[in-house]
Amino acid sequence: MRTNRWWIVCPLLILGLARAAVADEFFFRDSDVVVMIGDSITEQHLYSNYVEMWTVTRFPAWKLTFRNVGIGGDRSTGGNMRFQRDVAVHHPTAMTVDFGMNDGQYGPFREEVFQPYADGLQGMADQAKSANVRVAWVTPQPLDGPEPGSTALTGYNKTLERFCEGMKSTAAKNGGLYVDQFHPYLAILDKARSAATTYERITGGDAVHPGPPGQALMAASILRGLHFPNLVSAVEIDAATMRLVAARNCQVSNLTASNTGISFQRLDAALPFFPPEAAGILKWTPILNELNAYGLTVAGLKAGRYDVRLEGAKIAEYSADELGAGVNLASAALAAGPVAKQVQAVKAAVEAKNSYHHDKVFRGIVLHPVSIPDWLDLKLSRDDIEAKRHEAYNDRMKKMVELDSAVRMSLIMKPQHVEVVPAAQ
Repeated sequence: MRTNRWWIVCPLLILGLARAAVADEFFFRDSDVVVMIGDSITEQHLYSNYVEMWTVTRFPAWKLTFRNVGIGGDRSTGGNMRFQRDVAVHHPTAMTVDFGMNDGQYGPFREEVFQPYADGLQGMADQAKSANVRVAWVTPQPLDGPEPGSTALTGYNKTLERFCEGMKSTAAKNGGLYVDQFHPYLAILDKARSAATTYERITGGDAVHPGPPGQALMAASILRGLHFPNLVSAVEIDAATMRLVAARNCQVSNLTASNTGISFQRLDAALPFFPPEAAGILKWTPILNELNAYGLTVAGLKAGRYDVRLEGAKIAEYSADELGAGVNLASAALAAGPVAKQVQAVKAAVEAKNSYHHDKVFRGIVLHPVSIPDWLDLKLSRDDIEAKRHEAYNDRMKKMVELDSAVRMSLIMKPQHVEVVPAAQ
């Protein structure tokens, strides 16, 4: 991954321009409050967590807030009816809308079924415009069902493709961003089907609700549609002259040579990410490396093999030729060492925050039915009950502020001592 030589002119100036460019292209922005609405696939907190994780690790200095308000079995009409209660209450600046799986009613396309779907989307669009909320309109993913053949575009998937066209029309009509995850996902399913003699679900879970492999594929497709920047950071060094050639989205200092190799301090402005529980999908698509360009190029090394160490921990081994051409450290850095430990800590903080919101706030209060049995003989009016509900909601949302802060604390970037030294024989 060799960088262009025009970086030599002024690496620090170019670094600032590069940061601005990727930030301008990405759908999410610094200080965004993002609400993700959808059905049971959203409520699984898999693709939504992954989208959040990739975003906050790519922009750890940003102040971002994510809330998931997916409800199992919901449709666009439900999303429209509950917009004020579940979306507007968070005062969002951006949202993602992912409906369609249930809306087609799991049968052939019918106009009388499609029209309520389109009306529900338009209702959400009207409310989002009134609240000045940017919207990314995300298509449903296709079913990964047991239909025979080398293509998955059969049965209900043909209906879903028509519903994707409705989502695209809504985005175009209302100035939103259309995000097609249906066709990229379908292409991977077809690739797997054409390579297998018998059907095998590659996405985990069930046909409608993918497990982590499928939801990582969903997240990757969504992020590409949001114009997510794949650059984590990149360093290029000429070891023969001990010169820093380029540093993209990072700072490099204390470049030192020794009889055994080179070392330097690297302070990255981003982290790589990939959910380890989704590793099975990498057999069919290299999304880990495609979404994480974490580059190291070291030219001018003597022939031989070299260890790359972060804070003294070996994470990878390459030949001098491989390092001279440039390597992507993402997979190795996520497997072991200090980067892996920090990413694991961020993931734990994000999951803890979102689990609390789902269990204690959204399902625990907002959606929880209130029923007082007669035998308790409690004389509570509806106003009393709603007041107590409101009080409990405010108390638990104070805890959400603490959990949001814990995510941001886990994202504080630390310099890494990098060594490129001859591999032990």
